[in-house]
Amino acid sequence: METQTRITVIDDKINEGQKVLYTGKTHVSGGRDGFASSSDKRLQTKLGTPGNSPEGTNPEQLFAAGWSACFIGAMQLSAARLGLLVPDGTAVDAEVDLTAAAGSFSLQARLNVVLPGLNADQAGQLVTAAHNSCPYSKATKGNMNVQINIVV
Repeated sequence: METQTRITVIDDKINEGQKVLYTGKTHVSGGRDGFASSSDKRLQTKLGTPGNSPEGTNPEQLFAAGWSACFIGAMQLSAARLGLLVPDGTAVDAEVDLTAAAGSFSLQARLNVVLPGLNADQAGQLVTAAHNSCPYSKATKGNMNVQINIVV
């Protein structure tokens, strides 16, 4: 039996003072043209390089879907605090770009938030509050360019 050695190269004090509510666990092999599965087997998908693979999804699509779902949840929580209702038909269309400059890759994103029936002031308050509380938004602040557009 082969033994494995685990070496920690970065330790940002995971969980320090925080209660863990959920841990998503995945295993990916083969990189961008590989396969991803979650420990509970609910996610099992072939991965493909953006624009070059007719099969599978890619990390940018998965990130966009996760951020969109989280952002709607943040709007629902924020709406209760603001005395607003999240309207039926609320949606987030996320666009996550893989970019390259000077030999380095990065991400940038646009969240197009659809809030039918809210006026511009209400929608702006709600989106701002959600962006300040959404874990994905917090993780990206200062790390990538983000544009949020509101469609009312």
